[in-house]
Amino acid sequence: MTHSANITLYQPLLQSIAFKMLGCMHDAEDMVQDAFLKYLAVDPKKIENTKAYLIRSVTNNCLNHLNSLKQKKKEYLESVKLPELFEKIDFSSLDFRQELDAMLSVLHKKLGPLERGLYLLREGFDFEYDELQQIFNKKKDHCRQMVCRAKEKLARETEKFTYSFDSEKYFSAFQKACSDGNFDDLINHLNDEQKEIK
Repeated sequence: MTHSANITLYQPLLQSIAFKMLGCMHDAEDMVQDAFLKYLAVDPKKIENTKAYLIRSVTNNCLNHLNSLKQKKKEYLESVKLPELFEKIDFSSLDFRQELDAMLSVLHKKLGPLERGLYLLREGFDFEYDELQQIFNKKKDHCRQMVCRAKEKLARETEKFTYSFDSEKYFSAFQKACSDGNFDDLINHLNDEQKEIK
């Protein structure tokens, strides 16, 4: 079989494997593409089983990617020292308040209620997917997919949702979560938004 035939044949399988490992289609596509580039650079005579070679290559790429993300996250958290950072936040500062309002406005314009809630708790407060599954009563894989979709939407300039929101209530809940680690109000607010849209 030619290189192009093998790529066409195994691409769906490899992408499925990568997505299951990473939970994000964009990252999965990158890992598969990288595996194919390595495959094209190797002498075909040195590969006994093309399918096994490609699966192993994609799996290794995904594991390396996950380890890299884990290391970057660890280094970031060690350098930032989040508890100290939150203690220094001046919630009465007009600049901070305006920046937070602008951020929440973007989230409301570009994301639906579930995407917004998952994204905010996952990316803003580092909630684990097991926790998100319980909070929103959604499967863990679905939560991963929604967070990935939210990231992709935020990267685009188009705006889908344009309804208004209570920024004062959001700010208060966000402040409480940052100040004393009490997420009850924020989680209740995020769940209430989903009910209002249904």
